[in-house]
Amino acid sequence: MRLLHTMLRVGNLERSLAFYQDVLGMKLIRRSDYPEGRFTLAFVGYGDEANDTVLELTHNWDTPSYALGDAFGHLAIEVDDAYAACDAVRAKGGKVVREAGPMKHGTTVIAFVEDTDGYKIEFIQKGSQ
Repeated sequence: MRLLHTMLRVGNLERSLAFYQDVLGMKLIRRSDYPEGRFTLAFVGYGDEANDTVLELTHNWDTPSYALGDAFGHLAIEVDDAYAACDAVRAKGGKVVREAGPMKHGTTVIAFVEDTDGYKIEFIQKGSQ
């Protein structure tokens, strides 16, 4: 068994794709429109679906936004340098909600950014665990 993907519902697919591709550097793997169901699925990630876990962005055409709720936590991405990753996100117009630095009660260097729908993405600095 292996984890295939995580799905997030997004209110504006083009805005979300711009964030995940242009700000976080993911690639659009595939995109499918389902006119009869009035939704689009777009899969993004850092590798192909055959070997890597990817992110499914689901856009229901008639739903402009979602309440995030309090059960979902965040996505986590390993980065070489969390400080530089925050600077890059900020330079591309992204929102850093927790600056890079050691986690409380530990030494792992982490940071948090937020996508255009308010989902949190944690950067974990490689080798700092």
